[in-house]
Amino acid sequence: MLIVIALGGNALLKRGEPLTMENQRINTKVAAKAIAEVISAGHQVVVTHGNGPQVGLLALQGAAYKPDEAYPLDVLGAETEGMIGYLIEQELENALPSDRQVAMLLTQIEVNPDDPAFEDPSKPVGPIYTKEEAEKIAAKRGWSIAADGDSYRRVVPSPNPVSIPDIPIIELLLKNNVVVICAGGGGIPIVRDKEGKSTGIEAVIDKDKASALLAKKIGADMLLMLTDVDAVYENFGTADQSPIKQASAAEIRLMSLAKGSMQPKVLAACDFASSSISAKAGIGSLKDALKIIGGISGTLIF
Repeated sequence: MLIVIALGGNALLKRGEPLTMENQRINTKVAAKAIAEVISAGHQVVVTHGNGPQVGLLALQGAAYKPDEAYPLDVLGAETEGMIGYLIEQELENALPSDRQVAMLLTQIEVNPDDPAFEDPSKPVGPIYTKEEAEKIAAKRGWSIAADGDSYRRVVPSPNPVSIPDIPIIELLLKNNVVVICAGGGGIPIVRDKEGKSTGIEAVIDKDKASALLAKKIGADMLLMLTDVDAVYENFGTADQSPIKQASAAEIRLMSLAKGSMQPKVLAACDFASSSISAKAGIGSLKDALKIIGGISGTLIF
């Protein structure tokens, strides 16, 4: 099967873990081993990943400069896509046979400049803060903030992805049996003018939505969303919570699901699974990747 593997941010950096390069490399090595097992089982793989903590940290560092010297979010997205993609590429090359080729592609993704998201920032980026810390920093930096579990984080515009100009290049790499790492952090957000010329825009695209769009455009058989939880739960956090083993996209949309980090994954999974009769999506733990594909673990959406 052709599988798009979307690595959740918590699969690469555990919640609350210091954003050091050592921690990121350790976690990336674990992720690469899981991906290599999927490839070794005979599947063709495209890898995407998150970048929320990393792009937020770079934005925070940039705040130390004069306002007109700070890099915009599209450039920070490109920087983090390159950095994280490099780590995944290197660790995958170490985990796979020496004759297996891996390529990381900086990926531009087009958004609509009139998307309502630009007026309603909602995408969490950067480190977590207490409410008091977040309010103090937001007042100083002019940020928007929102609750993230028991903590608070900066939130930025997250427009819907509408097209991926780099699809032909990705397809060319796949035809040559190359393992592709692309659309990291949701890709680099761009808009086009009336003449069709592109330019970057201040935003961070949701990587789950971008991964679903990518999976549809390349005709993937499965979208595999790997994170630090073992499945999607109905009535999560209550005495009645129960894991959802499998469900149709129509069924799971009607279930009582907790808002937050899992909801975007479920909606993106439903979007992809609804795109064709054969398309299916899996959500679950990184360590259970092959079992999710086999329908033994995690949540399967069809």
